[in-house]
Amino acid sequence: MNAMTETGLRVLSYSEAIREAMAIAMENDPTVILMGEDIGVYGGAFQVTLDLVDRFGPDRVMDTPISELGGAGVAVGAALTGLKPIYEFQFSDFAMLAMEQIVNQAAKLRYMLGGEASVPVVFRLPAGSGTGAAAQHSQSIEAWFGHVPGLKVLQPATPEDAKGMLLSALADPDPVMIFEHKLLYKMKGHVPEGSYLTPIGKALVRRSGTDLTIVAGSIMVHRALEAAERLAAEGISAEVIDLRSIRPIDAETILASVRKTGRLMVVYEGVKAFGVGAEISAMVAESDAFDHLDAPILRLGAADAPVPYNPDLERAAVPQVETIEAAARRLARREV
Repeated sequence: MNAMTETGLRVLSYSEAIREAMAIAMENDPTVILMGEDIGVYGGAFQVTLDLVDRFGPDRVMDTPISELGGAGVAVGAALTGLKPIYEFQFSDFAMLAMEQIVNQAAKLRYMLGGEASVPVVFRLPAGSGTGAAAQHSQSIEAWFGHVPGLKVLQPATPEDAKGMLLSALADPDPVMIFEHKLLYKMKGHVPEGSYLTPIGKALVRRSGTDLTIVAGSIMVHRALEAAERLAAEGISAEVIDLRSIRPIDAETILASVRKTGRLMVVYEGVKAFGVGAEISAMVAESDAFDHLDAPILRLGAADAPVPYNPDLERAAVPQVETIEAAARRLARREV
């Protein structure tokens, strides 16, 4: 249900914003369809699709069998015929079962057919830890897909971006993967009414600062902002950049910030090794921004282990506000 702030701004939860985006797209474009396991009457594993089957019918909100490879393949085929499917994985981890269709088919067909065909499919992927879902249902694998030419990979951090980036993804002729952190679904924020597009490939400076740059995505944006607030009380000014898009990545915004602050920390929930932080670090090292660095680049990622089931271990395995704050303090004071 919609709510209004004291300033008259409309407030929705992250999941409500996604549902509204899908409803707007389906009302405006009859080629938009939804597919996925239990997305109809049940409303999806995280209740994001809720009443959409009642509004648009089972011909456009289609429950698929428990076969991610088959469901994703049908979605890719539907996109090739002129439809605009949104395929929901119950957990992002299950996309591993559909790698053939995502990586070998959807990502490559426009190239292999000389631009004569496009694959306008959107994959929605609930991701991340923090729900006690253990090692096979809590991973952050967005960097895997960022490695694949032909895919766009998004990580909206706010309800406003969740809606705007989904609408942008539907307007894109190529396959787009949207990783939605499970802990964000209940988060509320200002969401404009009607249809609007949040640009793909454009990062956003969520907080300006002068002493160090913190680049983060998804839920880590909020943890970085809280850490930056705490650091400000100590006189440390942290600039926080919301990546929003992993591929394409907004090098310009990141490099400009590094030139200003002279220090860089990248925070991400994926395993530290071979992750988003490694790509951003290399990007900076290969640019003129490297000459502006006053300290080594710091990566803060998940432990090199499967996500634990135990809640204390699960929390310890991925960056939290406290660990971001401590690492940023060391970086600002040149203790790294």
